[in-house]
Amino acid sequence: MAKPHVTMEVGNDGVAVVTLINPPVNALAIPIISGLKEKFDEATRRNDVKAVVLTGKGGRKVHATGDISLVPDVSVELVVNTIEDCKKPVVAAVEGLALGGGLELAMGCHARIAAPKTQLGLPELSLGVIPGFGGTQRLPRLLGLSKAIEIMLLSKPIMSEEGKKLGLIDAIVPSQELLKVSRQWALDISERRKPWLRSLHRTDKIGSLSESRDVLKAARQQAKKIAPNMPQHQACLDVIEEGIIHGGYNGVLKEAKVFKELILTETAKGLVHIFFAQRMTSKIPNVTDVGLKPRRIKKIAIIGGGLMGSGIATAFIVSNIHVVLKEINSEYLQKGTKTIEANVRSLVTRGKLTRDKADKALSMLKGALDYSDFKDVDMVIEAVIESVPLKQKIFSEIEKICPPHCILATNTSTIDLNLVGEKTSSQDRIIGAHFFSPAHIMPLLEIVRTDKTSAQAVLDLMTVGKTIKKAPVVVGNCTGFAVNRAFFPYAQSAQLLLHLGVDVFRIDRLISSFGLPMGPFQLQDLSGYGIAVAVGKEFANAFRGRTFQTPLVDLLIKNGRNGKANGKGYYIYEKGSRPRPDPSVLPIIEESRRVANIMPNGKPINITDKEIVEMILFPVVNEACRVLDEGIVVRASDLDTASVLGMSFPSYRGGIVFWADLVGPKYVYDSLKKWSQRFGDFYKPSKFLEERAAGGIPLSAPASSSSGSRSRM
Repeated sequence: MAKPHVTMEVGNDGVAVVTLINPPVNALAIPIISGLKEKFDEATRRNDVKAVVLTGKGGRKVHATGDISLVPDVSVELVVNTIEDCKKPVVAAVEGLALGGGLELAMGCHARIAAPKTQLGLPELSLGVIPGFGGTQRLPRLLGLSKAIEIMLLSKPIMSEEGKKLGLIDAIVPSQELLKVSRQWALDISERRKPWLRSLHRTDKIGSLSESRDVLKAARQQAKKIAPNMPQHQACLDVIEEGIIHGGYNGVLKEAKVFKELILTETAKGLVHIFFAQRMTSKIPNVTDVGLKPRRIKKIAIIGGGLMGSGIATAFIVSNIHVVLKEINSEYLQKGTKTIEANVRSLVTRGKLTRDKADKALSMLKGALDYSDFKDVDMVIEAVIESVPLKQKIFSEIEKICPPHCILATNTSTIDLNLVGEKTSSQDRIIGAHFFSPAHIMPLLEIVRTDKTSAQAVLDLMTVGKTIKKAPVVVGNCTGFAVNRAFFPYAQSAQLLLHLGVDVFRIDRLISSFGLPMGPFQLQDLSGYGIAVAVGKEFANAFRGRTFQTPLVDLLIKNGRNGKANGKGYYIYEKGSRPRPDPSVLPIIEESRRVANIMPNGKPINITDKEIVEMILFPVVNEACRVLDEGIVVRASDLDTASVLGMSFPSYRGGIVFWADLVGPKYVYDSLKKWSQRFGDFYKPSKFLEERAAGGIPLSAPASSSSGSRSRM
């Protein structure tokens, strides 16, 4: 592959075509920036050059994005200013994607010509920084303040068609005519047939100072709601305001300063880490690197139409894959079908699906009460209750009916796959397809393989996962697999603290403030107490001596509570209202505390907010260490990705392992050691954590960095 570089060709018409070459997305790497400056200096000097067209080759035309690995002292904004201040007109020819630095470069040009369906946006805030190449100043001047703020704060791109209506794009032309029209446009500007517009000098779309301040005030309030723990949103608005009050050039200078400050923050480091970590999950040794080709999955069968089964079916039919939904009787089948229809209608209501596509999706669903439609399916996903005998019976039955190539998958969230497939002879086809609830919305697909699962089955499931717009993460086989295994201490830590006298609603409030969408008790309300009981037993059996058994859930069930399912739990659930704390649960909690009897001297412990968060999350880190040590994940960053996408661990903290490394393995170890001496073995540090803390080695370092690590993958 050619190294990133920039070329320039001058035609007989006097137009210099400057081309960025850095496939696949023409990212603004350092050689590209240096090359741009060199070519524009040359174009400015040459007497035979009347105008310039900026485009790209070998990928998307112009440039998809700024390179997020750029060092912060690269002054790309000066290159963009050089282009805008060029004494010869410059036109950007844009096609495919123009995101981040790519769009900022295009906005420095004097006109922008785009191919249809080109994506335009500034997603830098999703990486913990702000646009750093003049975007905070030029986008509001080209689009108007409100729309520009929306695009930046939400990191939400628009299409070139909308960009044309808003004034960001000057013309949309077919791809094959893009260069021709751009050249002519550049000549027309040069010969004064079209206006010569410098974005940074425009003020006509910003409005008056008082109007701008009103828009910015509303945006600040919105940012506090959508991103309370992320500094880049408020910083972006500060920089925009600087430009409005003191002019575009002053705004660009402040933007560059703030960008360099933000890129060094933990927020930016966490978000950039997750950005790269998600891309690494598709690289699996001995699966994706051995020349295998994925087989096409045209039709799947799902056994069980409950909450998970119906959600999984929804994910497949909206991705144009035929689904056979099997249930044990017509009543359950009808209920499952109605749930799927409601899921699809909800996607239409939320603007995620058009009515035509919804109708097509529902036409791809077929109900069944037996296995007669399983003879030509490419994959079966079992999604029944967590019962080992039932799952074993199902797998022994479908093995005899499904074609030899059919993947036999289970959606179990905790049960060892070797037990599931124990009574079959097709163990190379048995695999875990662990979706997270609600399955048609949550982005993670945990692909669980045993020692006998074939590489082909893993590759096929990875491919179909991407087809249904999930992020597949391949993990090893054990109770709870990677995500639920690492996070089983999360709810149990919260219960332990509750029984030590800490207020239930204080715990939830602090965990929400940390960045999870809800606290552990509201989450238990949402998932239902039956699941809590079943999963708790699985983990108690698998990890004896390091679980906390609580009497509280049984007492809640005895009291007629089942969380959100019947509107009564730790919180009160009423239609049209947000959940609110239920004071009537407090006597039940007091009864549970009396039964558990673990409060030191019978009195609630005295504890800070910071300690509460740490006492809930450090045991998760501890179990994550065991997951790493046992080789359940290919790499530590896979567990980070899974924690963000499956457990909604805040992405700006980089995932559970990355966050623990920022906090410091020694601090985590010392804290757990102290708590284990005071409260028992639940907090006992793992050997892996102890070794890493003693050696000053990050938890995320490869296994060879720690003598206790081993691999099962």
